[in-house]
Amino acid sequence: MKDNFFGDGFSIRVITVFLFILLSAAGIAFSFYLFSVANTTYIWAIALGFFSLSVLSGFFNISASVLYYRSYFYGAYLERIRKALKPFTKFPTVAVVVAIYNEDISMVKNTLLGLKKMNYPKNKIKFYLLDDSTKKDAVNKLSKFSYENDIAYIHRDSRKGFKAGTLNNMLGVSDEEFIAIFDYDETLVNPDFLMDTLPYFQDERLSYIQTEKTHRKGNLFSDSVKMFDAFFFKFIEPARALNNTAIFAGSCGIIRKKALDVIKGFPEYIIEDTFFSFESDRMHYKSLYIPKVYALGKPIKKFTELVKQQWRYNYGDTQFISYFFKRRKSLRRSPLSHMDYIVHGFGLNYISVVLILFTIISIFIVFSSVPFVNLTLHQILQARYLSLDLEIFGTMSLVLSFFIPVVLTKIYFHSVKKGFMLFGLNFALAFVRMKAALAAIFRMNPTVHWSRQRSSMKKNIMFSIMNTKLELAFAGAIFVFSYFAIITAHLTGGIWLMWYGIMYLFTTIFLYKYG
Repeated sequence: MKDNFFGDGFSIRVITVFLFILLSAAGIAFSFYLFSVANTTYIWAIALGFFSLSVLSGFFNISASVLYYRSYFYGAYLERIRKALKPFTKFPTVAVVVAIYNEDISMVKNTLLGLKKMNYPKNKIKFYLLDDSTKKDAVNKLSKFSYENDIAYIHRDSRKGFKAGTLNNMLGVSDEEFIAIFDYDETLVNPDFLMDTLPYFQDERLSYIQTEKTHRKGNLFSDSVKMFDAFFFKFIEPARALNNTAIFAGSCGIIRKKALDVIKGFPEYIIEDTFFSFESDRMHYKSLYIPKVYALGKPIKKFTELVKQQWRYNYGDTQFISYFFKRRKSLRRSPLSHMDYIVHGFGLNYISVVLILFTIISIFIVFSSVPFVNLTLHQILQARYLSLDLEIFGTMSLVLSFFIPVVLTKIYFHSVKKGFMLFGLNFALAFVRMKAALAAIFRMNPTVHWSRQRSSMKKNIMFSIMNTKLELAFAGAIFVFSYFAIITAHLTGGIWLMWYGIMYLFTTIFLYKYG
């Protein structure tokens, strides 16, 4: 049986769940082995550290498997809601909003002209361009363009509150019943956005609807990056919507203005959408996700663009963790709903910090006195000896836990190549995400400045090296440990450390290759 929205059968979901559980069990089982052979305080500390990381990894792996499993049932859930709707006859007023900050002028114009083709009564829809740009020439051009195309133009001289601030500023002058938000680079591909989404708001407790976000086709890099969003919108968002914890993703969505009034606007944080989603839930509103694409965003073709995006996400998610725990008692939802927010807040931190800590603790394991059987290359190639080197299986379990995007990308998106790219990107972004989390904790600047102008190959190489000094130093240290492991006849440990070192070089490689 095929799922209408996701195109995969129930059995595939069960296999995915089993794979996640198996990987989690492997890491914990190896931890128990370390405890069983520990004969010094040093080994006990290593065992405890590995166990803690394995439990944390297992928690997120099993949480992910639950989301994959539950998302299968979302199509039937949404269909039941759709069938209960009455015929749509009333046309409420809608504000269609695009917020910008020093964006490409031609792209902004094309996006707005495309949105104006939306299928909806013209007297019931008003378009807004919210501009925080600091370039006077751009302000003049966009102001003139807006006037000529009957678009309300609102400019601010400051970035107070970031995107949330500019949206809240607009709410003070808008009297439309609903607010539809799109990014500056999103091209409308289905003009029925409002006609499809507004009927669901017959439920007065429905605060917002999020639709599927994706990007136009680009190169291998951008198409691989698109998989980050694809995993979220194909599996995580539907499963969360079943718990009424669907995340408003900042664009390609529509919000009831009355709900915004009750919530007192968008919380003014760098990822206002996540905070708004939580506040909506806390005020006992409902949310909904429609797994359908109505607009296509600009593909992320440069590594620097991805770095800035991931920095912003992890900075904001780290802020959200504290925000959630301070207000969680007023969220009268099921424990599963609370778990959704916890997993969301810690998600990118888990991928980055735990990956780095796993790498570090692997070095300690390789150079510990744990009684592994060290095999020669000849013995490794003979199957009967493999069971003797438990280190192979211990290290493999944690590497494979991050290798799983390759498997899932092949199963769900029929591409091993993009899966390998995702695997490499998780290593390449590990320190970026970790630094963003630390910046949020210490309330430092929420922006990261990575940019590169077109220039000579020599300058590009130097730029890549200078911007990834930490990753290069970390990879270099791992290579040194790998070398010492190999020359002391610890071949398997040396190979696995070398593997880790190579993976952390991807930050420099991606920055040089994709800019």
